[in-house]
Amino acid sequence: MYDTIIIGGGPAGYLAAERLGHEKKKVLLIEEQNLGGTCLNRGCVPTKTLLNSAKQYVHAKEAEKFGVMVQGLSYDWAVIQNWKTEVVTKLRTGIEGQMKRFGVEVINGRGEIICPPSGDPSGDKPARVLSVSGNGTAEHEGKTILICTGSVPALPPIPGTKDNPLVVDSTALLAIGTVPQRLAVIGGGVIGVEFAGLFSSLGSEVTVIEMMDEIVPFMDKEQAPLLRRAMKDVTFKLGCKVEKIEGAAVHYTTKDGKAEKQDADLVLMAVGRRPVLDTWGAKAAGIDTTPKGVAVDDRMRTNIPGIWAAGDVTGKSLLAHSAYRMGEVAVADILGGKSNRMRYNAIPWAVYGITEAAGVGITEQEAAAKGVAIIKASLPMKVSGRFVAENTFAGHGAVKVIADAANRRILGIHAVGAYSPEFIWGGAALIEQEFRIDEVKQLIFPHPTVSELIRDAVWGLE
Repeated sequence: MYDTIIIGGGPAGYLAAERLGHEKKKVLLIEEQNLGGTCLNRGCVPTKTLLNSAKQYVHAKEAEKFGVMVQGLSYDWAVIQNWKTEVVTKLRTGIEGQMKRFGVEVINGRGEIICPPSGDPSGDKPARVLSVSGNGTAEHEGKTILICTGSVPALPPIPGTKDNPLVVDSTALLAIGTVPQRLAVIGGGVIGVEFAGLFSSLGSEVTVIEMMDEIVPFMDKEQAPLLRRAMKDVTFKLGCKVEKIEGAAVHYTTKDGKAEKQDADLVLMAVGRRPVLDTWGAKAAGIDTTPKGVAVDDRMRTNIPGIWAAGDVTGKSLLAHSAYRMGEVAVADILGGKSNRMRYNAIPWAVYGITEAAGVGITEQEAAAKGVAIIKASLPMKVSGRFVAENTFAGHGAVKVIADAANRRILGIHAVGAYSPEFIWGGAALIEQEFRIDEVKQLIFPHPTVSELIRDAVWGLE
């Protein structure tokens, strides 16, 4: 009998398995495809690997500005794809090694709950889980279960999308053999913006069609336009509703009701993701779910004692780093800990591209909606010595800090510009630890760095 059976080997699942194995628990991890889940195999890592190659190409084109002469510049998409595969394989092998190191048994197959646990952690009536694989169907018993089945791309019922080989999701786009001459992107969220930046930098004619009035809707309304304008080679159609797709031609209605068409060679459907709820026995186990995901409390417990859920399947925060933390919180509760609870107020987000962006905490608009009086300050990236020295165009980018006007606590930090994802963790720490303005002023940031703009912006709050 296993102490814990984990269904799903993405960030939440494999990290939870590692933590439990470290505590000498007997763990079974069932993964239908490859360890690492969407993030490693079909999302974060391959996307950023391709983006890095695109950045190298862009930087080489701009190198003359820095006194470096490059002749005969070109790129080889096949080599770029091979590098992506090498990176993913290397990291996946590392996860497999960690599972062996901590004694986690891994089964490649689909996991399905057929009998939930009794709720007694001692395992008087253990859970029963099926693993369905190429080697047949096997039944396993465990004292507890952790559901980490993740999410998949959402495909809205737009006429012309079904069985259309010219309409692809993010997974399929990562594997294309050639760079499209014209790419239409439906959806201006993180996925759409990142792919738009990738392919436009490699020479594709990219058009993003977004139903909202601005890209990346959760961004601060003063900062999203900075990111959009920095993507000068991408055409954005905002406030537009897609009506149908014919081949690779996207028919849409503009904000003023005008019918228009965007011709392309390939269409990316990037309108979000949905949790995987229909393959692992949620209904049979009696687990409460909504269209947004599995219902869990702040310790990642489901309504069924002895069953936890973590990661994208909960619909709480569809980010790999959120999944890591959810997995850790679930493990702490499985082990009987009382101090770990999942908190969502200081989860950073990041957008990667030729121009990057990141943020944590609430935006100015969210503060207004909550009736919170704030003070704010924003500084352009061009006041950072390092940023100016390393970027040919410093006009698009800024760091913005938001604080509570009453108690002076830092509420939000938002940034557009190079290195933003690398230093936003510092903003998360300030918010998590409830730093006040005067406390941040006393911190010493390294100079010259872009991150010190946080401190400079905090001084600007006065």
